[in-house]
Amino acid sequence: YQRRVHGSKKNYPDPMLIINQFGADTLRLYLINSPSVRAEPLRFKESDVKKVLKDVFLPWFNAFRFFVENTKKWEREHNTCFVYDVNVAKKSTNVMDKWILSSINTLITFVRKEMESYRLYTVLPALIRFIEQLTNWYIRFNRKRLRGNKEKKKKKKKKKK
Repeated sequence: YQRRVHGSKKNYPDPMLIINQFGADTLRLYLINSPSVRAEPLRFKESDVKKVLKDVFLPWFNAFRFFVENTKKWEREHNTCFVYDVNVAKKSTNVMDKWILSSINTLITFVRKEMESYRLYTVLPALIRFIEQLTNWYIRFNRKRLRGNKEKKKKKKKKKK
């Protein structure tokens, strides 16, 4: 049983300890998704803040790091700077590319609509679904292709020897 957070009773952890442990953005996202946004009582649980870190920020950061590392590798191999071109992305014939572009555009439209209506609490579940799609489907099934198919080329060279 968890009691409601009450300022005069000091029955909540020091916010600075939570921020130092999990980060300000994690706490912010937790609060945006909390009942307090809907003017309902908040039963603060540190474990729920940790869940936001685990379910949102860590997978997002790992996906970001994967794309940055492979972009830098591509830049070294091609001796040029990578510049995102939406037209190139739209021309892709890969079904997974089309799917993830559709998913991100749907997410952007949804987030804008919800933010304009001040329904901040609906954004986190949609964001979690997108991050799961990105990491568990798109990156997982396209890892070799996104890395530049070097693994396939290396295996072929080994077989020839």
